[in-house]
Amino acid sequence: MTKLSVNMNVPALLRNRRDQPWPDVADLGRQALAAGAFGLTVHPRPDERHTRPSDVYALGALIAEAFAGRELNVEGYPDARFLEIVNAAAPHQVTLVPDAPDQATSDHGWDFVKDRALLAEWIEKLRAPGRRIAVFADAEAEQMAAAAEIGVDRVELYTGPYGAAHSSSDARERELSRLADAAQAARAAGLGVNAGHDLTVLGTQQLVQRIPEIDEVSIGHALFCDTLTYGLRETVKRYLAACAAKS
Repeated sequence: MTKLSVNMNVPALLRNRRDQPWPDVADLGRQALAAGAFGLTVHPRPDERHTRPSDVYALGALIAEAFAGRELNVEGYPDARFLEIVNAAAPHQVTLVPDAPDQATSDHGWDFVKDRALLAEWIEKLRAPGRRIAVFADAEAEQMAAAAEIGVDRVELYTGPYGAAHSSSDARERELSRLADAAQAARAAGLGVNAGHDLTVLGTQQLVQRIPEIDEVSIGHALFCDTLTYGLRETVKRYLAACAAKS
């Protein structure tokens, strides 16, 4: 079954609008894990507009102390600051994304030919026993072999265009086909497959029904939007049901 990692950036962004300690990001992470989420994802950007290094450490400690067998996934652009955070937090998975410092959100994957040297250098620095390395990737089947050659364990397929096609069945089918082709190419190259960005409950269900070999989805924005209606525990359960959907 496809596993669910809850991205904690949205509640951290809400907290940071005021100089107050709530919502409590670590407590929400605890609730998500208690409801059955396999892991938590954080993307501590340099401007700290949402999750901060302190959140990364708190969530890592939460998993280590109370949720053995669950995972922390830390996303970010590979640089000295990111390396310091990863070394201190010791996450189970690191996902490298090609975000500029002022970028609002992740909106494209790496070019694995052009960025090969950069990625190879940082993968070597970030590699540790028991740690999985993933890279953010556009749904381009022809890029998957190049990603495998760099030495990563998984690709995370960028599902933004698929999520944006919610009002057009034809556009959604085109994006699903692109994602399916990329996932198949990744598997053929020996890579695991993650996916994430703008996934709703329905979008997640349709995605995993079409591409059941997806190992993990990372979901934040839509999940926490649904939390306003259903509460966090119930929302996590709804996404878990979508992840388990059969075609």
